[in-house]
Amino acid sequence: MSLENFSLDYFSLTNKVAIVTGGNTGLGQGYAVALAKAGADIFIVAHNTDWDETRELIEETGRSVHFYQADLTVRENIHQIVEECLRVYGKIDILVNNAGTIRRAPLLEYKEDDWNAVMDINLNAVYFLSQEVAKVMVEHKSGKIINVGSMLSFQGGKFIPPYTASKHGVAGLTKAFANELGQYNIQINAIAPGYIETANTAPIRADEERNAEILSRIPAGRWASPADLMGVMVFLASKASDYMNGHILAVDGGWLAR
Repeated sequence: MSLENFSLDYFSLTNKVAIVTGGNTGLGQGYAVALAKAGADIFIVAHNTDWDETRELIEETGRSVHFYQADLTVRENIHQIVEECLRVYGKIDILVNNAGTIRRAPLLEYKEDDWNAVMDINLNAVYFLSQEVAKVMVEHKSGKIINVGSMLSFQGGKFIPPYTASKHGVAGLTKAFANELGQYNIQINAIAPGYIETANTAPIRADEERNAEILSRIPAGRWASPADLMGVMVFLASKASDYMNGHILAVDGGWLAR
């Protein structure tokens, strides 16, 4: 890229195709809408079929959206997801590994089933879907894989040991994939959101003491909304970030700076 050649077109995703897991609610919905607004057609993978609102938001941008119901923890579904996206759109330019889950309990009481459930969706699904999509991207020597980490990619937290382990793992996979796939012009980076106003964080925000404790540490002085992550998603999915690889980008209102 030369200084003369750079333009805002580098941020355009016109005619790109993006797979977004868990893209029908919360942050995933924001990511999907952001990519559509930048010009991409969207293939959303979701465990449930509550996607009317997301469909409307994306179709308002003038882009196409296709929904595919699947359990990402079932290995057989991974190949089918990729095949269906290729059938519908003919290519895959962007993968956003957003789907995730969290289960809370004190460490000494944490159940094995809960550990496995969190690791299966937060880490194993990220690995296997990224691996399958990478096979397609390598053929075309182009692609963007964007993982979703967390503040718990950097910190330990409490009452969520598998969530912390999985998000540290997401950071590790991001770097490992970048090392192997960079030679094929494929960039793998991760977003690490701070405290976001979503359904998952509603119980914490409802706890006045805990909410005040969190806000006191955020220099921005507020929780983020999904819209605060939209620009970063477009950047990481676009040509503008072509020389950025293996990075975990915190969008946290300054949380880690404290």
